Amino acid sequence: MKNIVLTGFMGTGKTEVGKELSRLLGMRVVDIDHEIEESQGSTISDIFADRGEDYFRTVETEVIRRISAQHGIIISTGGGAVLKEENVKALQDSGVIFCMTANTDTILRRTEGNDERPLLRCADKRTTITSLLEQRRPYYEKAGLLIHTDGKTPLQVAEEIIGKLPWRR
Repeated sequence: MKNIVLTGFMGTGKTEVGKELSRLLGMRVVDIDHEIEESQGSTISDIFADRGEDYFRTVETEVIRRISAQHGIIISTGGGAVLKEENVKALQDSGVIFCMTANTDTILRRTEGNDERPLLRCADKRTTITSLLEQRRPYYEKAGLLIHTDGKTPLQVAEEIIGKLPWRR
């Protein structure tokens, strides 16, 4: 069985939707960021602070390559995973990619009070989110099927994804 891959910007619901998909389909969820933290013995925030984003992206690619070799799992990636073509290729080869999207206000609300997001450690979160969304939009659109999560519960999004799975039709 192929994998279900969830990607998209932070705060679009990947973690919660992954849990719902797991519950509904009986598949295991593998969170790439968690796998990176385990392999590095450090949090994502600390990796960014101590070693930089380039180092993080290199480790992310190694973990994606390793996890993509598995079958029949739900893979939840970090929001920047699609910035590298080799990541997208590995994920597409192993399954179907769903790129979750939401507007700036939804992302701001969902990430409020979370200090573990290194790219949101800034004075003007709204401008940063808007700018990053615009930069990444072409990558998300190219990588997979877009799923808009604004105003939807994780269960509604999971059911929408299940309805779009090629092997479930």
